[in-house]
Amino acid sequence: MHRDLFDVTGRIYVITGGGGALCGEMAQALAERGARIALVDLSREAAEERAASIRGAGGTVAVYACSVLDEEALIAVANDIEREWGVPDALINGAGGNHPSGSTTESFVTPGFAAAGAPAGATETTFYDLSIEGFERVFDLNFLGTVLPTRVFTKAMASRGSGAVVNMSSMSAITPLSKVGAYSAAKAAVANFTSWLAVHLAPVGVRVNALAPGFFMTEQLRFLHIDRETGDYTPRAKAVLAHTPMARYGDPAELVGAVIWLTTDASSFVTGILLPIDGGYSSFTI
Repeated sequence: MHRDLFDVTGRIYVITGGGGALCGEMAQALAERGARIALVDLSREAAEERAASIRGAGGTVAVYACSVLDEEALIAVANDIEREWGVPDALINGAGGNHPSGSTTESFVTPGFAAAGAPAGATETTFYDLSIEGFERVFDLNFLGTVLPTRVFTKAMASRGSGAVVNMSSMSAITPLSKVGAYSAAKAAVANFTSWLAVHLAPVGVRVNALAPGFFMTEQLRFLHIDRETGDYTPRAKAVLAHTPMARYGDPAELVGAVIWLTTDASSFVTGILLPIDGGYSSFTI
């Protein structure tokens, strides 16, 4: 009996952001273990590239090009998946990420700056220089891009009486990172929503948990951590590594074990948690 606790054979996984580095790795690993994977991504090209890799390894996968902010399109995807395979067993909400339009270039507002404003031609940005549209873009993608797929894909799970959701939060939900105010706020909202929904859906057998990854060198992180001219680590990257006891960035494959645990019978009494996977980042103070 215990050997079956982590078994994903035949299970149906819906993975948003499935064409990305982190969730693409999850999709690959789950498919190799016998799961059926529905990749949902805004970029069909990225999703198809991952799907080709999965099929090449003998896995079962379907691709759906869809925005996680388009509820009607998500409903159409859910209906298609149910017709083809049945009700999903698990949802991984991986769509999200940061964008320069929601980030500042400066960690601090210096004395006098807020009153005087930025000098003409300045490239430095603080909170006061961010556009509301840029802030909303990042917040909505990460938070509403979790809420809407969850509404759509868990409804049939709730009717059936079983299912698992894994949301992607962040270490910045626990302690906000400088410069990425919109992203940090959104990931904190995801963590809070995870706890709330776990309670709300517990009576109908749907478990809801979240990962809080530390620093993984994805393309979305690269613009803040790699100097575009030299290719060297930026001062921010060096600070991150100095604050990570394991002194390195995470590898996407290092998220897979937690995902398998949280979406199988191995975690049947686990709901509402925020799980750090961070090389010790959250445990280190000085």
